[in-house]
Amino acid sequence: MSLLTLWDLLRKPSAPPVVVRAERSAPGPSSRPKSTPSRHAKPKRATPALDRYQTMERTMLAEHSIRVRKWRSSSSGVAWEVHYRDGTISRLIESPRPRGPISAAIFLHEVGHHAIGFNTYRPRCLEEYHAWRYSLEQMEHWSLNITQRVLDRRHDALHYAIAKARRRGLKRLPAELIPYLEPRRSPTLAS
Repeated sequence: MSLLTLWDLLRKPSAPPVVVRAERSAPGPSSRPKSTPSRHAKPKRATPALDRYQTMERTMLAEHSIRVRKWRSSSSGVAWEVHYRDGTISRLIESPRPRGPISAAIFLHEVGHHAIGFNTYRPRCLEEYHAWRYSLEQMEHWSLNITQRVLDRRHDALHYAIAKARRRGLKRLPAELIPYLEPRRSPTLAS
């Protein structure tokens, strides 16, 4: 019988490690990995509408020299510029990737801020109006579907912009924004 020391216990064993393999169950649909497509699944093809959205996205970003900082998963966006000491300007946006009417409208609205130019219109709520106008004009130009939800989104956004401007001391409301002064009326529910 040999006496073991602490060093003997800490030393790595010289024998190769034992490899334990899990047994496989009988092949069937539950044992196949989820990411593997079935033999009969058709590859996903881009639809004509999706092609239009992607073409519009690439064209608008290139046309206005805009870089997307982040594609948002929410239906919100922001546009801004960074001015460098050497005189260069970076045009940036965050928005949802255009894949449907709402996301396309929000994307084009943010592009619209760059297209019309920041601080071109005063007060700020008027700039929002022109960015939404640009968005809808571009949707028509690209033959994208302008749904009632898009129009409702525009109304809600402009109503919010007016309320924000009023809280900050807006003296005179531009005439273009009068239709958005009141909140959107929701459809009446039948009792």
